[in-house]
Amino acid sequence: MLARVELEVRHLRALCAIADTGSVRKAAVQLGMTQPSLTTQLRRIESTVGGLLFTRSQHGSHPTPLGHSVLSRARPIIAEMAALVAAARDAAVGVGGLRLRIGSIGSRAVTGWLRRIHRRLPDTDTTIHIEVSSNTLLQLLATNQLDVAFVHETAGFPLNVPEGVERRVLIAAEPRFVSLSATHAAAARPVIPLADLAGDPWIVDPTADDEATALRRAFMAAGLDPRLLHVRDNTTAAELVACGEAVRPAAPTADPVPGTVIRPLSGDPLTTQLSLASRRGSLPLRELNALFADLTAAYVDVAGASAAYRSWLDRTGSPLLPSVGSH
Repeated sequence: MLARVELEVRHLRALCAIADTGSVRKAAVQLGMTQPSLTTQLRRIESTVGGLLFTRSQHGSHPTPLGHSVLSRARPIIAEMAALVAAARDAAVGVGGLRLRIGSIGSRAVTGWLRRIHRRLPDTDTTIHIEVSSNTLLQLLATNQLDVAFVHETAGFPLNVPEGVERRVLIAAEPRFVSLSATHAAAARPVIPLADLAGDPWIVDPTADDEATALRRAFMAAGLDPRLLHVRDNTTAAELVACGEAVRPAAPTADPVPGTVIRPLSGDPLTTQLSLASRRGSLPLRELNALFADLTAAYVDVAGASAAYRSWLDRTGSPLLPSVGSH
């Protein structure tokens, strides 16, 4: 029999993560734990409370009635703890101090976004938190650990948007391109059919929201079966692509590393929505508008700097950021 544990805030966060993601595996990734460790922790928590908190099946983990009861009490505790930490940080900044906590996915637009914010708000203490998972950023936003977050949502795989969080769409459907070795047989093509890459291993980040699932769905729709390589380290992934061992999805604004090229995929089988998320009423509308304008301008800059993306915009006649053409 597993030893009981004295419940702590981290245990409550683990329960909420399992409920929010619907999966012990996904929750473990979100929490930075291994799945076996989280499973053991859950069993000890259930031993402490005296009953099952989740039912497990091939379709995921779902709260039992007892689980719903515990979660209804756990969430306010986590929110209060987040508020306590936020208040302490406010005090640390000083009375009357200005602070802006930004969260973002990895994007070449982030540098330009921050540069514009610093120029516009020179006296504000601005911090940046980068995450692979947009769902994680939304949870940090909902618990008052961030003020705004730049997030993306893979088409067909909605994000878990917490109550009270709103999103302003920057790009409704940004195409995902592919990064491949410059020596690859398909590298010379301006647009690459997915079928031409069916025999290549595809690198995916297991911590990225639904990246692997979306890629499998795109291949299945084309009657293909991809081989996926799970690689979390970006440097290793880039080296594998450069030496021709694999290919991987890439943002159209990405800067190709030496030895690689970035190309569009025929028919744009993978797209994402980009948006700026915030808590309802947490920032003045004027400031939220300014942050969105800063992000838009930064995105236009990096889009205009990408030859592959400019070519895609011209070829598709897309209304997406028409000002890109002026770069």
